[in-house]
Amino acid sequence: MVQMTHKKSYDDCLKYMYGLRRFGIKLGLSTIRNILQGLGNPQDSFNCIHVAGTNGKGSIASTLSSILHASGYKVGLYTSPHLVKFNERICIDNKQISDQDVVAACQAVRNVPESERELTYFEYATAMALYEFKKYCVDWAVIETGMGGRLDATNMVRPAVCVISNISIEHSSYLGNTISAIAGEKGGIIKKGTPVVTGARQKEAIQVLRRIAAERNAPIYRLGKEFRVRRDRKGTFTYYGINAKWSNMHTGLLGNYQVDNTALVLAVCEIIKAEKAGRITLESIKQGIDENRWPGRLEVVSESPYVILDGAHNLVAAKNLSDFLLSNINNRHLTLVIGVLDDKPYEAILKSLLPVCSKVILTRPTIDRSLDPEKLYPIAKKMVKDVKIIPDVAKAVSHAVKTSSSDDAVCIAGSLYVVGEAKEKLDLSALVKYHHK
Repeated sequence: MVQMTHKKSYDDCLKYMYGLRRFGIKLGLSTIRNILQGLGNPQDSFNCIHVAGTNGKGSIASTLSSILHASGYKVGLYTSPHLVKFNERICIDNKQISDQDVVAACQAVRNVPESERELTYFEYATAMALYEFKKYCVDWAVIETGMGGRLDATNMVRPAVCVISNISIEHSSYLGNTISAIAGEKGGIIKKGTPVVTGARQKEAIQVLRRIAAERNAPIYRLGKEFRVRRDRKGTFTYYGINAKWSNMHTGLLGNYQVDNTALVLAVCEIIKAEKAGRITLESIKQGIDENRWPGRLEVVSESPYVILDGAHNLVAAKNLSDFLLSNINNRHLTLVIGVLDDKPYEAILKSLLPVCSKVILTRPTIDRSLDPEKLYPIAKKMVKDVKIIPDVAKAVSHAVKTSSSDDAVCIAGSLYVVGEAKEKLDLSALVKYHHK
């Protein structure tokens, strides 16, 4: 009976949060500020690294958390979205919080008197994360923005270092439809006197970020300028840093682009070592990088057949996935299971991924923003002869595995929601073994 009561409380909390608006009627920080004041301003109780950008935020944040933990710190990690369970968003020492923690944090936020408007889902989750980090007395918290930066709920933190991974067009209705405008939104996380590390490359993005940094007297360190990497033939790389040179570095995350993400992480580590006199060592850095894993991003769950999961939720991510598949599927017949959200450049995403595929299965995650596969079908059919529509994600993935030989490959992509449903509803390892034993 106790278990049933606990499960009901947990489910009730999630049902309440999922019923909140996805975005506010009027974006701004006043509502989250009032809630955090009601919680005793938990964001002021720990050191923090704030991570924004279009792609790579989660990989960078999780790697930083892994390194800090390997260095002996107690670490909080806040990321989004989750793949299977809400608890994934809030981690302590790289382990997701318990259901009881979720219920307690949810209730704590709910007990704060209402502000001028109801919290959005993301604001609510952010307040819960910061509350948990204070409760667990973390030394460091690594906080990933949800969308943009300037008006993002996470922008209440006071970071020791800011990271802006890269910039490309996304969420245009909220962030603007130019690189400059989006850079301005993401650059909104830069605080007075706080170092910022960025992998942004476009001239217009750099101009905006440098202007904001100058206005706030914040030193800015750019990949390819103040620090850089050189890839080695043996799969390792050398980091030429702000003041350090570290050779024979290796990341446990797949994808050539992860080397650039890791370079940003290393620059942050340099800054922390110099300014915070911290416990981070080269040994703990290497350990943290090697041990870090980030589910749903180039996650290989089987070698025979080769089954890989990757959110590839925007055009840049789709191009990165396409490059990876071209280099790694080794002439295997590839079946792509793909579902896309309606606010993404679906035609461009399909054009990036379909040329490497033999078969395509169009599917649809249950989220209300998912695109009808019928809309994708005529585009896919122009590029690949064998195209099927199987709206249910679990059935689509199961069919792809069942109809692939042990020498073939299956890729599940297009949205982290598709990947999440595949992981939630299917034991992929068991599915592969059952059909290919």
